[in-house]
Amino acid sequence: MQPQPPKATNVPTPAQHHAGKTLATLAFALALHHTTAALAQQATPQPQQDTPYQTAHKGGTLRLVASTSGGTLDPQINYSGKYINLFAVVYDGLTTFKKVQGPEGNSVVPDLAENLPTPQDGGLTYIFTLRQGIRFSNGQPVTTADVSASLRRIFKVGSPTAGSFYSAIVGADLCLKTPATCTLKGGVEENPAQRTITIHLVRPDTEFLQKLAFTHAVIVPANTPEHDVGNTPIPSTGPYRLTKYDPNTALSLDRNPFFKEWSAIAQPQGYPDTIEYSFGIPDEAAVTAVENGQYDFMADVIPMDRLGELGNRYTAQTHVRPHAAMYFLPMNVNIPPFNNLKARQAVNYAVSRKAMVIFYGGPGIARPLCGMVPSSLPAATNFCFYTKGASPTAPALQWQAPDLAKARQLVQESGTAGQKVTLITANTSVDMAMGGWVRDMLQNIGYQASIRPISNTLSMTYVQNTANKVQISLTTWSADYPSPSNFLDDLLGCENFHPNSDSSINIPGFCNKQVQNLMDKAKTDTTLTPTQTEDLWRQADRLVMAQSPIAPLIERDTVVLTSARLGNFFYTTVNQLFFSQVWVR
Repeated sequence: MQPQPPKATNVPTPAQHHAGKTLATLAFALALHHTTAALAQQATPQPQQDTPYQTAHKGGTLRLVASTSGGTLDPQINYSGKYINLFAVVYDGLTTFKKVQGPEGNSVVPDLAENLPTPQDGGLTYIFTLRQGIRFSNGQPVTTADVSASLRRIFKVGSPTAGSFYSAIVGADLCLKTPATCTLKGGVEENPAQRTITIHLVRPDTEFLQKLAFTHAVIVPANTPEHDVGNTPIPSTGPYRLTKYDPNTALSLDRNPFFKEWSAIAQPQGYPDTIEYSFGIPDEAAVTAVENGQYDFMADVIPMDRLGELGNRYTAQTHVRPHAAMYFLPMNVNIPPFNNLKARQAVNYAVSRKAMVIFYGGPGIARPLCGMVPSSLPAATNFCFYTKGASPTAPALQWQAPDLAKARQLVQESGTAGQKVTLITANTSVDMAMGGWVRDMLQNIGYQASIRPISNTLSMTYVQNTANKVQISLTTWSADYPSPSNFLDDLLGCENFHPNSDSSINIPGFCNKQVQNLMDKAKTDTTLTPTQTEDLWRQADRLVMAQSPIAPLIERDTVVLTSARLGNFFYTTVNQLFFSQVWVR
């Protein structure tokens, strides 16, 4: 049910607009109270012994379902969580994140490399030794030439993180300017006889090993086309290989016949024989299908009107896990009305973060967020500028309530009152509910607002491209790895704004030299203590929020619904449900 435009001077409450759904949400909150004990270890996982590989559970088909597919099969281009988590059991990089449950899953371990190198030359040189005997799924041996070509390919195909993650490599500046002629000369050297790959940086990067562990740096054959492969699978090294793909209907994976486990904590052998991903099932229908055992896992956010029944009837199949993720409103700082600071601050004051918590599912799984860094990360936001009774010069400790009077005043002072504003949102149930409320709020503070839903598959790339002239959008973001840089530098770094590109993750088009200098120092100064580094990120967070290119809404936990037959629920902090380690027989 869509909210109606406001008729009174105050923004209607979520209960007035969504009485039925809000009651369902409250029911879930009550149910969550009774299931907290059962889910406590899931919500705050502790280090634990991993279950040894058990051949008795090997086999079967893991069945996944989503309303839409996740786009290209190119692992160095795709930036959707839906496929990045799937690619974790298909591809490998020189490094990866430890495949264990609990906080240890944040640790980087060697993957295709034999060990983690100690940085040399003051953090400017990394020497990796490639493991022996690893083959791609087509039988081709993995060589140092494949590694060098894969690192160049990041730039040649225009990977979304080429600038933000890998620009410190010597030669990357030229590759970013002219990708087609990228050589990384002087940046990547290979010694086939010694099986070594040496990477030289122009500046230290304290997170370089983590960035190499991210999906965009996976190793693919050297002869892989230097363009987006689209629907064509690329040979891989993990326990599974991509086989068939129709983005309208389904994606299939089966076992990689050439896979032999080289490190159980880097890339363990898988249990299911096949993994089938079905598309085109709406989120409401998907919940019912997983409850009934037709599928084992749904990728979409669970609609809020279904949370009550999960908390009451499907507790054993409902898993709550912490995850560094947020919903936010990026505002385009380069076109009206949000090229005006006061207009952006007005949105931050007016939005009801409590309402957004309710729309996502209640305080058991979401919390108001005033800044850019979720609470599960170092340097988490510890201030709130935009809440009733607070300001950038007199911040509160946490969000309390919206300040509509202040928001209307700022809109008037900005000279933007009465302008047309279109909000772009994904067409999922949760996003539509949040988006409808935000549209009404924009109308209430003085704009002629409308909402434009877009397919969940396309919405993220659409809002990134400046050619679409998106003024404001509702979207979500989660950590690529556990660092505040994933939210501050990735989303607002100058190097991540690429006009007329679908890979411009700096959606607001924000670039501030003072903020960038703080972030660069936090990323490159190897003499800083962890506390000093965190202080730099917090300074950057405050400066960003003073400029308000984004209105943070909520930080959210992950609610995972699985079938009754799925066993060995295995959740890592980076890849969430780790598909190779669950049992389906």
